[in-house]
Amino acid sequence: MEEKLVKQHERVDDLQCKGLRLIQNPNGFCFGIDAVLLSNFCEIRKNWRVVDLGTGTGIIPILLAGKTDAKEILGVEIQEAVAEMAQRSVKLNKLQDRVKIINEDLKNILEHIESYSFDCVTSNPPYMNAGGGLLNPESMKAISRHEVKCTLEDVISVSSKLLKDRGHFYMVHRPHRLVDIIYLCRQYRLEPKKIRFVHPNKNKKPNILLIQCVKYGRPELKFMDPLYVYNEDGTYTDEIHEIYGRDSQNK
Repeated sequence: MEEKLVKQHERVDDLQCKGLRLIQNPNGFCFGIDAVLLSNFCEIRKNWRVVDLGTGTGIIPILLAGKTDAKEILGVEIQEAVAEMAQRSVKLNKLQDRVKIINEDLKNILEHIESYSFDCVTSNPPYMNAGGGLLNPESMKAISRHEVKCTLEDVISVSSKLLKDRGHFYMVHRPHRLVDIIYLCRQYRLEPKKIRFVHPNKNKKPNILLIQCVKYGRPELKFMDPLYVYNEDGTYTDEIHEIYGRDSQNK
């Protein structure tokens, strides 16, 4: 079974969560700690319907399927080859009854699924503005890292249209885009409720931002304690170990 699902030059990574695994191509864009932190940051309730925009190889839907009691999790990915790989990972984990990958431009997703019908939207979108000297704007890595196929506003506006009233929006991004993020979220009726900055260590500035918004939520923003990834000696901090360790214990 596994041999049929994994192609040449691909690998299977252990996600350290209930035995879940993910197919990846080392020559493409592989998931990083951002996706793991976002899946841990999300508070998904039982029987919720969830959409992950720009799902890549399906890391977030698969992790959420292992961590939560969500009823249905959709992953939307524009790149056909990447979406097909994600679909194989869903089959590898036997999650077809709860997780579905849709190969579509997120800007067109409302042509395929019902608007205002989801409890939660998640996204780990491209961080970099379009431009910036891309050598190949059609490459997997370029599309994953830069706003080639979608912008921050596209992600936020579509999320608002997908969510029910009081639905939750979770995103991981970069701190230097914070002003844009808050401005756009409020413009599209997604009220920022929680923000957490992630630092490489206690001596460095944050390089990751986690944000939770609620559609039509009341204005009240909570800044959570910072999360430090590494100790000074380069080892993971206790909290990072807890995130991974908790997952390992759930196998």
